[in-house]
Amino acid sequence: MTVKAEAARGALTYSGMRGLAAILIAFMKQRRMGLNDFIQKIANNSYACKHPEVQSILKISQPQEPELMNANPSPPPSPSQQINLGPSSNPHAKPSDFHFLKVIGKGSFGKVLLARHKAEEAFYAVKVLQKKAILKKKEEKHIMSERNVLLKNVKHPFLVGLHFSFQTADKLYFVLDYINGGELFYHLQRERCFLEPRARFYAAEIASALGYLHSLNIVYRDLKPENILLDSQGHIVLTDFGLCKENIEHNGTTSTFCGTPEYLAPEVLHKQPYDRTVDWWCLGAVLYEMLYGLPPFYSRNTAEMYDNILNKPLQLKPNITNSARHLLEGLLQKDRTKRLGAKDDFMEIKNHVFFSLINWDDLINKKITPPFNPNVSGPSDLRHFDPEFTEEPVPNSIGRSPDSILLTASVKEAAEAFLGFSYAPPMDSFL
Repeated sequence: MTVKAEAARGALTYSGMRGLAAILIAFMKQRRMGLNDFIQKIANNSYACKHPEVQSILKISQPQEPELMNANPSPPPSPSQQINLGPSSNPHAKPSDFHFLKVIGKGSFGKVLLARHKAEEAFYAVKVLQKKAILKKKEEKHIMSERNVLLKNVKHPFLVGLHFSFQTADKLYFVLDYINGGELFYHLQRERCFLEPRARFYAAEIASALGYLHSLNIVYRDLKPENILLDSQGHIVLTDFGLCKENIEHNGTTSTFCGTPEYLAPEVLHKQPYDRTVDWWCLGAVLYEMLYGLPPFYSRNTAEMYDNILNKPLQLKPNITNSARHLLEGLLQKDRTKRLGAKDDFMEIKNHVFFSLINWDDLINKKITPPFNPNVSGPSDLRHFDPEFTEEPVPNSIGRSPDSILLTASVKEAAEAFLGFSYAPPMDSFL
């Protein structure tokens, strides 16, 4: 009787066999889609989690995540033990949803690619970042800050928009507006400098975008021609929000040393607390470069350039109008408390005489015809991207999820560092 009872406990009923078979079939189908989705699906299935053979399958397939193999399925795994896909109306987004066509940009942690969504047939710029590289440099806070700022950009015409984001075990994916008019830096290099009306138009659109970020208590901190794109009509689009600092209220300060050497404000170099006026210094530096062809205080020797920023008086050649001169002197004021924008932020810039020809309502509604049209023929027209990028082959790994069997403990650590990264806008935002 004892032997029979033990046998009965170990045997599978017919319905149990069918249940296990269904789970195994589902398992094989889901392998290519990523094991994490499969685990989350069966984690809430009481029968599946209790059955020893299912536990065995999970142990073989994902040895680096023993927390997910607890024989007791209640309570389900905590957020720290799984990749949290976040509030998303498209929780199954994955790399294989896209045809990755061309590399159009590169950064410290990954690449930006032109991609076509297979189902929608829409074109996007997909920023693909390596989690391991981000963690190695301890930059995960900046990446999550970039995502947070992107989520707030939906209401401004001169800020790049995030459509949705998702992740695999080893990569993060930002699905962004595809902007193919070229970097301002690219056009400035080709033309050396811009005439004042063109520089005024770009400066106004940039100032409008910065003013909007400031209204959300966000300081941009990394304004430079490489982060300023032109869209297909020639309007400005700010991108790359990795160095944005959130929650800086009016008169609030921060002290992190970051930015690009040519555009660093004196207070940042001094490692003093700084505020949103750091963005107005950067606007002055970009406007100066548009008018003169080089950043103010520029030197090939970085130490000398830093000394120039801190100590050298601003020198302006006479080939600009008095209103442009006055604006540059106000924006490139070394004392941030006296800088244009210190009192009334964007309103001071908006009301400056240099911008008296700008109708700001028309500007924000894109009713002003841009002074330069990139003349792109369509999404596949890459003439304004650097061939250094576009001639590079697209890595095969970009378009697929990693094989779960090859995942390591470091990948698990990477996954947990980006909980809540994934995002898709609520459905009513499309109505």
